[in-house]
Amino acid sequence: MSESRLNLLSFSGKTRILHMTWFAFFLTFYVWFNHAPLMASIRDVFGLSDQQVKMLLILNVALTIPARIIIGMLVDAFGPRRIYSSLLFISSFLCFGFAFANSFEQLAIMRFLLGFVGAGFVIGIRMISEWFPARQVGVAEGIYGGWGNFGSAAAALSLPTIALLLGGDNGWRYAIAMTGVLTLLYSVVYFFSVSDTPKGSTYFKPKKNGGMEVTSKGDFFLYLVMNIPLYAALAVLAWKLGPANLKLLSVGVTDMIYAVLLGIYAFQTVRIYQINRHVFTEEVPEIDRYKFKQVAILDLAYLVTFGSELAVVSMLPLFFKDTFELSLVAAGMLASGYAFMNLVARPGGGLISDRFGRKRTLLVLLSGLAVGYFLMGQIDSSWPLLLAVAITMVCSFFVQSGEGAVFAMVPLVKRRLTGQVAGMAGAYGNVGAVSFLTVLSFVSPQIFFTVIACAALVTLGAVALFLDEPAGHMAEVLPDGTVQMIEVT
Repeated sequence: MSESRLNLLSFSGKTRILHMTWFAFFLTFYVWFNHAPLMASIRDVFGLSDQQVKMLLILNVALTIPARIIIGMLVDAFGPRRIYSSLLFISSFLCFGFAFANSFEQLAIMRFLLGFVGAGFVIGIRMISEWFPARQVGVAEGIYGGWGNFGSAAAALSLPTIALLLGGDNGWRYAIAMTGVLTLLYSVVYFFSVSDTPKGSTYFKPKKNGGMEVTSKGDFFLYLVMNIPLYAALAVLAWKLGPANLKLLSVGVTDMIYAVLLGIYAFQTVRIYQINRHVFTEEVPEIDRYKFKQVAILDLAYLVTFGSELAVVSMLPLFFKDTFELSLVAAGMLASGYAFMNLVARPGGGLISDRFGRKRTLLVLLSGLAVGYFLMGQIDSSWPLLLAVAITMVCSFFVQSGEGAVFAMVPLVKRRLTGQVAGMAGAYGNVGAVSFLTVLSFVSPQIFFTVIACAALVTLGAVALFLDEPAGHMAEVLPDGTVQMIEVT
């Protein structure tokens, strides 16, 4: 096998790690979005209002925001094998809790907690970057992300049929519980089947834990600014649950949540200062420097790519069902076309990025994404169904290729911080999902798609103006003090 090509039919060495890890990610998405294709059944059984349905969709992606930040830190500190296995194990029991909930309140709590499983993506990014060289990392990360993301399409394709086969009002419960059983079993398989690095390789860890290292005063303040949307998205969620909207939280509880979020942000700011106070008194050595603006731009790019995918995957089965008066199974199968493109689009985005440059690839793919969502914003019941599905799949190609291009670049920012960079970018994907789903709760689906297109145009401008193409090498300091140069092109 040449260094520039992957033999995906192999099940040894780094390719084995890739297959084991993308399947772990596949299961996290299978569990995370097991509710979407069954939402019509859940709505009927519990007599949910439209606002309650939309709230479940928002809750599903909310906890993933802090979870991805925390998991990013944990994976850098303890390694992906232990953290991925633990996440799969815990998430299986949360899945059982949702499957056998008996009220909207229980559904809401368990759906919120299941957002934890969405942090699994971050873990595999670090694992793949440890096993694959720079000239292959884009396509390898794309395969990991794309084939794993297909878990949501697999849920849409399989779970309605499984629920029907199991029969009765509880068919949806057994179908969802089945996804938890698979996740529980694989948590054990993964733990005993992989290692964090190839034999003889060094696993670089952050010098300090509790926040990301930055290397200049300007980067310090940019880091603080970029943390604000992570908390703002959770504040929006509390507002949606509060007395002004769904009235599930009292005024006092809502205000307490705001205060807690403000307190956590203040605590994190202090911790970030403790980790990075040296940038105010001394110049960081050249060997340790990186530009945090690279992280910030990748955060925004993932907000409009993966953030829009999460939002659209959550609402698309119901959108097709209501717009074209389809059956639950038919709507799920057609909506799966959006996520189906992950199989080729996300690896394709990584491959294009490897071959033609990181920045240029992002510019092209974000442009296509914006056009695609503008077209989806025109879909209504007068459209031929096949044309609506075709436009949806074309749009999804640019969305998921864009995700692949973003994470082709994430491991090239700073090796020892890869988990944290991936965690922050991943969290911004969920900020996008919460933001877009909140917009959806106030407007029609057509306006919802158009808002995403406008956000993509803003991000396109930021990439064009501020993103730098990665340099040829990055340097990391080994535990014994020697320097290792790592190729990034």
